[in-house]
Amino acid sequence: MAKYFGKIGFAETGEVRPGVWKDQIVEHEYYGDITRNMSSRRETQNGELNDNIKVSNQISILADPYALHNFSSIRYIEWMDTRWKVSSVEVQQPRLILELGGVYNGDSGPQD
Repeated sequence: MAKYFGKIGFAETGEVRPGVWKDQIVEHEYYGDITRNMSSRRETQNGELNDNIKVSNQISILADPYALHNFSSIRYIEWMDTRWKVSSVEVQQPRLILELGGVYNGDSGPQD
């Protein structure tokens, strides 16, 4: 089983100026295992110029209290130099099983 280490992006709602609230991405680093590593990819067409790439890989991370409390706020996971959307999360304490979907194109962490 392959090992994983990388960043996971969580959306936290914060006040950016008085009266204006917005989701801000906070990144945390986690260790885990790649439990399903499919070498194929699915391309979907939905009327856009370029096809969307989706994978169905699963990564099991060793969750800390922050991840266990905020798993519903996970937006993406960095894997293979790409940010991937997290399409589902299964809680199996002390682990979270994350299933990857398409490429994440939303807001990123503080370095962007």
